[in-house]
Amino acid sequence: MASNSDSIYYVLTKLKNHPELIKEVRPRYTNAVLILFADSLKIADSSFYFPVGRLMVNRLSNDFVAKNGELLDEYFAMTKGSKRNYYDVWVTTCHIPKEKVYFLELSFE
Repeated sequence: MASNSDSIYYVLTKLKNHPELIKEVRPRYTNAVLILFADSLKIADSSFYFPVGRLMVNRLSNDFVAKNGELLDEYFAMTKGSKRNYYDVWVTTCHIPKEKVYFLELSFE
């Protein structure tokens, strides 16, 4: 099974390259962004990584943050923050089938 980081990398890259999948972006605070995107996006083991009716929260590994800084910076730019000195990135996910969207929130600490 792929790691959560692999799935999140896939989703973030796919959304970057296909912004038409994004239904809504909400900056939250100075260090977080919430993204709702179409649940038509095929994600391996989506029921595990985007559970229905509950939130899944994970911290992305330090290696992931270091390796994918440019990609994460693009999402950090969607927040209300101006500092780019984050070290930890937390990701919260879920599936909202009634709205036909996946929920993804990135919190930069």
